[in-house]
Amino acid sequence: MGPTSHSRSSRSDCPEEVLFVELQRAADLLARAPAQLLREHKLSSNQYNVLRILRGAPEGLLCGEIASRMISREPDITRLLDRLEKRGLVGRCRQDVDRRRVLTRITGGGLDLLSRLDQPVCELHRRQLGHLGLKRQNQLTQLIAACCVSPL
Repeated sequence: MGPTSHSRSSRSDCPEEVLFVELQRAADLLARAPAQLLREHKLSSNQYNVLRILRGAPEGLLCGEIASRMISREPDITRLLDRLEKRGLVGRCRQDVDRRRVLTRITGGGLDLLSRLDQPVCELHRRQLGHLGLKRQNQLTQLIAACCVSPL
């Protein structure tokens, strides 16, 4: 069965729709193995994403800044941060007189967990996508990035 056989079974005359379905299908298939690996560490994909975002911002970020950098939209970022804080993976503090502005930082525990996950996650993605080779990976990255900047 070829890469577009699933989407063509419903016969669409819209190549953009076929492409969209294939991208969705590929994203779902590629997300399954990392989700399983993260589950073993009691993390969701969105929690892992928050930790990675905060690792790249040692000075900390406001809730809205974290939400804007997420891979997937998280409707309740505050609750997600609450769970990470309860586990000691992030810390939050109010920075100024505006009590609504809460800065979130990754903790040493969060950094340790990410450090333990870095190699297994990289190896998993290498198994998933390494067969494409670096040139095709770069081309695919550029094509997908171009999809994301197109006006609606």
